[in-house]
Amino acid sequence: MTRTAFFISDGTGITAESLGRSLLAQFGDIDISMVTKPYIDTLDKAQALTAIIDATAVRDGEQPIIIDTIVDQQIRDVIRQSSGFKVDIFSTFLEPLEQVLGARSSYSVGRTHSIGSDAVYMDRIHSVHFALDNDDGARTHQYDKADIILVGVSRCGKTPTSLYLALQFGIRAANYPLTEDDLDEDGTLKLPKVLAPHRHKLFGLTIDARRLSAIRNERRPNSRYSSIDQCLQEVEQAEALYRKMHIPHIDTTRFSVEEISTRMIAETGLARRFSPR
Repeated sequence: MTRTAFFISDGTGITAESLGRSLLAQFGDIDISMVTKPYIDTLDKAQALTAIIDATAVRDGEQPIIIDTIVDQQIRDVIRQSSGFKVDIFSTFLEPLEQVLGARSSYSVGRTHSIGSDAVYMDRIHSVHFALDNDDGARTHQYDKADIILVGVSRCGKTPTSLYLALQFGIRAANYPLTEDDLDEDGTLKLPKVLAPHRHKLFGLTIDARRLSAIRNERRPNSRYSSIDQCLQEVEQAEALYRKMHIPHIDTTRFSVEEISTRMIAETGLARRFSPR
């Protein structure tokens, strides 16, 4: 059975989509097509979208799911006239909160993902720039400013995790690739000299060798770099280094970047500069 879900907002749509995907993930046996519609901030846009929702209901032969964070009451009324099943996040939660807090909501569009405090916004931007500047061992002289340094073999998830930590939590994350150049005389990986002074900041990522081979094949198909033997060797050596140097680490094979990041924060006790948005 195929259903369609619309995530609708008069702002960015990020909140509606995030919550909507979390809710619908609990129904894994149902094929759900998800459509995000941000900036539905005029009556004309709302009416046009209502027509799309109605047409989708006819096409699917099923009632579309609507999850919205629309603030404007008139626009909400227009969307409510569509043939979709509506989950109104604001009315569901704001009205009870108004009662318990004894205060009226501001009902302002885009408060969650607006710039807000200039200091917080700039901190986020600086953290992202730091992650980009210190990607893949690019500027090791800045490691004294890093909150954490991710280490691991190529394509195990270091870069996306670094950027997510920066964007969502303001954590200044650098990352360094472990390569064959770091092999010791006995064939095992050794801790690179540039990392030794920052050993307390290191966090290792590892991955299933078969998954790593598949990822690398997308980049360099049928190469030594992507061969299963090479991937097995590199992963085994990296994990041996983590154990030898007592570096905390996580297997990224079955975790999303969100899960990797939050598990890492929980294990290391990293201080967030702000809450995720």
